[in-house]
Amino acid sequence: RTHFLSLSLQAKMSRPVQARRLEGTDKNIWVEFVKLAATYSKVNLGQGFPDFPPPDFLKESFVRALSGENYMLHQYTRAFGHPPLVKILAQFFGKLLGRDLDPMTNVMVTVGAYQALFCCFQALVDEGDEVIIIEPFFDCYEPMVKMAGGTPVFVPLRLKAPKDGKLMSSADWQLDPAELASKFSERTKAIVLNSPNNPLGKVFSREELELIADLCVKHDVLCISDEVYEWLVYDGKEHIRIASLRGMWDRTVTIGSAGKTFSATGWKVGWTMGPNRLLQHLRTVHQNSVYHCATIAQEAVAQGFQRELELYGKPDSYFVQLPKELQQKRDWLVQSLDAVGMKPIIPEGTYFLVADISKFKSDVPDVPDSDEPYDSRFAKWMVKNKGLAAIPLSAFYSGAHKNNYNHFIRFCFAKEEATLKAANDILQKWKREKTSP
Repeated sequence: RTHFLSLSLQAKMSRPVQARRLEGTDKNIWVEFVKLAATYSKVNLGQGFPDFPPPDFLKESFVRALSGENYMLHQYTRAFGHPPLVKILAQFFGKLLGRDLDPMTNVMVTVGAYQALFCCFQALVDEGDEVIIIEPFFDCYEPMVKMAGGTPVFVPLRLKAPKDGKLMSSADWQLDPAELASKFSERTKAIVLNSPNNPLGKVFSREELELIADLCVKHDVLCISDEVYEWLVYDGKEHIRIASLRGMWDRTVTIGSAGKTFSATGWKVGWTMGPNRLLQHLRTVHQNSVYHCATIAQEAVAQGFQRELELYGKPDSYFVQLPKELQQKRDWLVQSLDAVGMKPIIPEGTYFLVADISKFKSDVPDVPDSDEPYDSRFAKWMVKNKGLAAIPLSAFYSGAHKNNYNHFIRFCFAKEEATLKAANDILQKWKREKTSP
């Protein structure tokens, strides 16, 4: 027995087991803050998901698919997308892009937009390639670029605050054209565009998109366009698809999400669209990783898009109704935050609203020489002491720039009225405590 124990001790592995590509990508803001919210929050306005149900027609489609006579919906479907879904996506988005899309070569279904992004970086980015990322950015772009062997190059949206005492808008965060142009080099393989942008809610204007498109064409660079919030634009703003601009279809992969489109984030149905010369490489990554997405969810989403195609632009369309409802929720949260002195940045799109917490800094003292950005400490203190969960804006910046924008936090307003009211009650009580002698 002693001999066996000594052998087993010697048999422990001493060589490193972690692949080099994972170095520096192990920390994840969502793991930490989801755990904090689950432990302490009374009201969770942190993670970006609705706490209201998907539309009835979508749930009914799912139930029909689940309980109907077509037993094959319980089995594998086509690896790159359930045929009814890719066909309706090609038809629907072909109309919006003004071109004929081949459902079999121009569309690929993925396990949410998250896997679509992973496929893009793995398929298109090589060791030594540079990928331009506009800050603030959805946090997975940076580790996914690094895991593919690429080098992220960051360019910030710079805040041009209004001088007249008005509330800020996400449109006040802008690219500096010269600064953006300076980031393109012979090593640049791709730029990641996210419009409407998470976390700011910025909807890029035609002029801004044309600036990006001209640089992509000039430097022969690809564009990975994350458009998951394409239907969630407010105040009459227009979402412009960069693939529709001159010279861009052939170099753009567009990413969409049924989760954000139909308020069903847990279904994890996403897609990529683009020319076959790009999508053929995404298919190689897809078939050698997840291979296949849930058939029944794809069937239900296909039926949802069929309905929306028939109602396109009409008042009954979910794509018309949802942004109207969310704009009201946004306005309600804007008023609620403004009333207590957290200065909101009014978003033009998405589920999210960023607020300036400068006036609340007295609640959470500074820690000299701390590596942790102030807004991160503030958000942790707020969930533990006030029961309100939000996400620090610094989580959406690269390590070198985290402290440049460390007095903002992000709230999700895609919530039931009761949830937003409960958040307002917490804020009002907090304000009273601050002002009472």
